[in-house]
Amino acid sequence: ELVKAIATEFGLDVRGLDRLDTVSAINNFLLWQVEQGRDSVLIIDEAQNLTEELLEQVRLLSNLETDNRKLLQIVLMGQPELRDRLNSPRLSQLRQRITVRYHLAPLNQSEINRYIQHRLDVSGARGVPHFTRPALWRIHHYSGGIPRLVNAVCDKALLAGFVNQREELGYRVVGAAIRELEGDIGV
Repeated sequence: ELVKAIATEFGLDVRGLDRLDTVSAINNFLLWQVEQGRDSVLIIDEAQNLTEELLEQVRLLSNLETDNRKLLQIVLMGQPELRDRLNSPRLSQLRQRITVRYHLAPLNQSEINRYIQHRLDVSGARGVPHFTRPALWRIHHYSGGIPRLVNAVCDKALLAGFVNQREELGYRVVGAAIRELEGDIGV
């Protein structure tokens, strides 16, 4: 199913084809892309959720190549569990094909502050709503600098601010958002 999903994302009609024919269709598509002077990239987000069998399918796709180049660049993105999974001896063949690894470290307090402000600016906020310094500290303290947790806390706090018509989101609002995320909404 993963190989079919990848083919479909590339715009290929692979209905009714078996896995081997689907891989062949992907290979032909990638060769055509090379002839057109285009690079093809497969980006798999949340790759830590892939089973070992699916990761093996990804490895097999990395074998698609001509005499002088790979036809498909593969980017696996995921949580730290992905790194642990890739270090498994059973995935050594996949690990050997990885040419670049990058691990995003948790954001520090200053980076979180800028990250939140950037996200607010991109969404169209013009200084309203805004998080107080103590609120930003609490977000950092709770999230440990993990952007996914920062987003989750901010989402809950922004929703609470909207419902309560608050422009300033403080320490208590963030605390309530954290409690809700933790399933402790009765407090």
